[in-house]
Amino acid sequence: MSSSLDQRKPPLPGPRTSSKPGPADSPPPRRSARRLRDRLAGAGFLAPAVLLVSTLLLLPFATTVYRSFFDDRRVSGFAGLDNYALFLNDPVLTRSIQNTLMWVVGTVVLPLLLGLAIAVLTHGGGWSRAARLVVVLPYALSGSAVAVVWNFVLTTDGAANQALRAFGMDAFAQGWLLEWPGNTLVMILANTWQSAGVAVILFLVGLQTIPPETLEAASLDGASGWRRFWFVVLPQLRTVSVIVVGISLVNGLKSFDLIWVLTQGGPGRESETLAVSMYQETFLALHPGAGAAVAVVLTTIVLFTSWLYLRRQLTPKGN
Repeated sequence: MSSSLDQRKPPLPGPRTSSKPGPADSPPPRRSARRLRDRLAGAGFLAPAVLLVSTLLLLPFATTVYRSFFDDRRVSGFAGLDNYALFLNDPVLTRSIQNTLMWVVGTVVLPLLLGLAIAVLTHGGGWSRAARLVVVLPYALSGSAVAVVWNFVLTTDGAANQALRAFGMDAFAQGWLLEWPGNTLVMILANTWQSAGVAVILFLVGLQTIPPETLEAASLDGASGWRRFWFVVLPQLRTVSVIVVGISLVNGLKSFDLIWVLTQGGPGRESETLAVSMYQETFLALHPGAGAAVAVVLTTIVLFTSWLYLRRQLTPKGN
């Protein structure tokens, strides 16, 4: 009897004796072929864009880097780092760097603060649409058109000096575009008049995305006025602030048209930024090697500054 029961028992599972991979250990051939086909299709769709960017951006930049290592003679000889040494020896480029730093600070801080203030004050108000139109309209103008408008204001006999004389403040009338650093400061203000519009638009979009429940909860907890703005509203505008600062940073570093129309970098070359110095050296002074070096330095500053700022702002806290 016991022997018959033992014969009915199922055999105990033993260790696997075969180490060969089974069908589940490797992907089916059809799946591998499909993945390869999808990757090739994706590369095919990306290839025109990569080719276009390489042709229009990377290849000209590589040519500019190559040209910056040669001198400015008709038959160019290798100059090494001589063109880059001009940033230490040439007072014009030293002043250009100073002006560029002033432009970066002014074109980041002023549009950010002014755009945020106008967006908060006009958000939800009865006269908000008219106020927004007045502020945003200059942004639709080109930099050259803005420069022409401000040229009528800032010349020696322009609107600014005439208004000061009309109110008996003749002592404050001056040549706004004739002395450094005053000419750089007033051009930064003119640029702010134009660029504040995009900051207002972005901050208004950010304000509209804040949930009303959050503001109501803050009011119930006793937060109102400045405290509610500082602790509730402003933290939720962080992403928009990153975008505004990034746009302003790049625009400040590459400012050209407004400066060129108002002063052409003058008097002398006192109000030049790096973008204007690049044009002056390459096309007017006929120093293509020096102009290429200025272009490489400016591009490097723009890319490095933008990457450093965005990396710091967009990295999650605690990483």
